[in-house]
Amino acid sequence: MGEYEHILVKRENDTVTITMNRAARRNSLSEEHLRELHAAFQAAGQSDATGIVLAGAGPVFSAGHDFGDVAARDLEGVRSLLRLCTDLMHTIQSVPQVVIARVHGLATAAGCQLVASCDLAVAAESAGFALPGGKGGWFCHTPAVPVARAVGRKRLMELALTGDPIDAATALDWGLVNRVVPDEQLDEAVAELLGRATRGSRASKALGKTTLYAQLDRPEADAYAIAVEVMAAASQTPDAREGMAAFLEKRKPNWG
Repeated sequence: MGEYEHILVKRENDTVTITMNRAARRNSLSEEHLRELHAAFQAAGQSDATGIVLAGAGPVFSAGHDFGDVAARDLEGVRSLLRLCTDLMHTIQSVPQVVIARVHGLATAAGCQLVASCDLAVAAESAGFALPGGKGGWFCHTPAVPVARAVGRKRLMELALTGDPIDAATALDWGLVNRVVPDEQLDEAVAELLGRATRGSRASKALGKTTLYAQLDRPEADAYAIAVEVMAAASQTPDAREGMAAFLEKRKPNWG
């Protein structure tokens, strides 16, 4: 599925696994690395896969932006890099597949942003999460955007202002991840959750994911306005008709 320098892409059955493979650089997100991730998610999104796993090779998930890359840039250069990173986060949420983060070791700054941007996340007990800019001279402004939407205001403030890491159990309690398992059970837990999240009609789930993100951060009345129209229209699709017919006829559905 394409040749890459900084990532590995593997298709197995209905799942595409995208693995960040800059272990020597703690999977830091240089421009080249971000471009490859963006291209891989776009390619996977256009495939007939039903699920995408985002993983990291080596001792950590991702240490975030590559300061060696950032420090060499002027204002427009850094702005361009951050826009590319934002495009990647948007792509993760706009592809029709269910995207699940497989997190081990540390996920810091833009690495934590990646976890928060995935639809689902499973963490090993070894995992840790941080927005470390609060300890230094370059605050984690953009990583805080999806993290805020996962953990809420006070918890975001603690992460962002202290810069201190939280462990996997805390991340679970705060809503940043869905599951925490022993490290040796990580792959099994990822596969189990992804399997349950990809059942049913692929077309229906793709529309569902799009609509969930469209309504999540809107006032309740606006969210209902969107959801009512989409749900009404979706009732006329072949898969919705088949799902209802199968239920009424007490048979298994035959998805198109």
